[in-house]
Amino acid sequence: MKRHRLHVAATLAPLALALGACKSVGPDYTLPQQAYVNAPLANHALDDANGALVSRDAVPGNWWQLYDDPVLNGLVRDALKSNTDLRVAAANLARSRAALVVANEQGGFSGKAEAAVQRAQESAEQYLLENKLPVVNEGAVGINVSYELDLFGKLRRGVEAARADSEAVKAAGDLARITVVADVVRAYVEACSAGDELAIAKQSLALQQQRVALSQRLRDAGRGNQTDVTRGVTQVRTLSADIPRFEGRRKIAQYQLAALLARAPADLPKAAAECERLPKLRQPIPIGDGAALLRRRPDVREAERQLAAATARIGVATAALYPSVSIGASAGSVGVAADLFSSTTNRWSFGPLISWSFPVNGQRARVREAEAATGGALAHFDGVVLNALRETQSSLATYAADVQRTDALRTAYESARNSADETHRLYAAGRESFISDLDATRTLTSVRAQVAAAEGQVAADQVRLFLALGGGWDGDGATAAADAGSAATAPAADLSAP
Repeated sequence: MKRHRLHVAATLAPLALALGACKSVGPDYTLPQQAYVNAPLANHALDDANGALVSRDAVPGNWWQLYDDPVLNGLVRDALKSNTDLRVAAANLARSRAALVVANEQGGFSGKAEAAVQRAQESAEQYLLENKLPVVNEGAVGINVSYELDLFGKLRRGVEAARADSEAVKAAGDLARITVVADVVRAYVEACSAGDELAIAKQSLALQQQRVALSQRLRDAGRGNQTDVTRGVTQVRTLSADIPRFEGRRKIAQYQLAALLARAPADLPKAAAECERLPKLRQPIPIGDGAALLRRRPDVREAERQLAAATARIGVATAALYPSVSIGASAGSVGVAADLFSSTTNRWSFGPLISWSFPVNGQRARVREAEAATGGALAHFDGVVLNALRETQSSLATYAADVQRTDALRTAYESARNSADETHRLYAAGRESFISDLDATRTLTSVRAQVAAAEGQVAADQVRLFLALGGGWDGDGATAAADAGSAATAPAADLSAP
């Protein structure tokens, strides 16, 4: 009895030692203190050069609804249901979540059962016999069960990497969502802007045609000359030449909008195809603060999760340097088929199995490779943070400058309109030359076109600013990317602290 206990203790000793040493090798992931996201430059308030244009309120998820435009809301809703980029994002998310399930199911219990029957003649010499063995029916039945002990955390680190990868893919899907939304709004704004400029060009053309008709009547009445009529006709033709350009711009924007919605241009809503008025914001743009920006932007979250995955893979590579330990048990019956399951053919075994490969064949270099990849992931993360701040600040500055320019052009337009009206009255009364009337009309139409173009640029700036602020991925509308799977993932690290 005492000897039996010693045998059992000797058998279980490696297992006890292994369990006592159970620890995940490699670094535990925390956001590095030296990451730029922790630097003061990333936690300052966003610069708002013109406080009347923006507010410190949080950026809403469905920011496009701030325009209060039912047509635009419908276009965005349809794009989120049918856009091909979002379908790709949904497929990528489903694949990454399946990979996470695979990683979670590695290790632990595994088993195998087998059964075989054959007629055979065995070699006598393999059993050190001299006489030929008879031909018999042989059978083998067995079952094996084992449990892999993740002593050094290779499997756990693999799950950490797979989870971080899945969260990075989800963030990429969120980025695809906000990009699609911004592209839809931008295409709609461009179509409306081109329609607005087209309408203004036609109105300017009609105005100049009225001026030409008047100059013709004055010529016929002996108060004018053919030169004035010719100059007026030249201006009419010049204005007519601009109309195809605006029509082409509107068609291109409609094609872009149709592609985003995965439909034919002819199937666009009539209100979108014939839009001639830009959507207007009825409140200052909410921009939040710098720290909230970095927590909100999906590209920042994606880069941070990629850094977490790279860190976990250091542990995977390091754990490969250590032995793998399993506990296994097997039972079965092997022998002549007629004697199966008898005491002479039955077998069983139980005990630990330690496997350790030598040499490591470059495995230490793989650890250094993983460490270098983590350094690259940190650099990429820092670059994404800096780019997010640059994009947002640049968009704010551009928006403020273009609003100021548009306000100045509107003032100039009012002045040009008053001047053109007064000059035309004096010309009709014979107190001003046709050249003065023509120049005043040309200035009026030119400034009016500049105002329309500037208003379209401001509307495009607003979309670009919302995109830089990272709004739109967490809105009320369900997206294909968000609904691609239901597997739970751990929350991403808080970007505001190491």
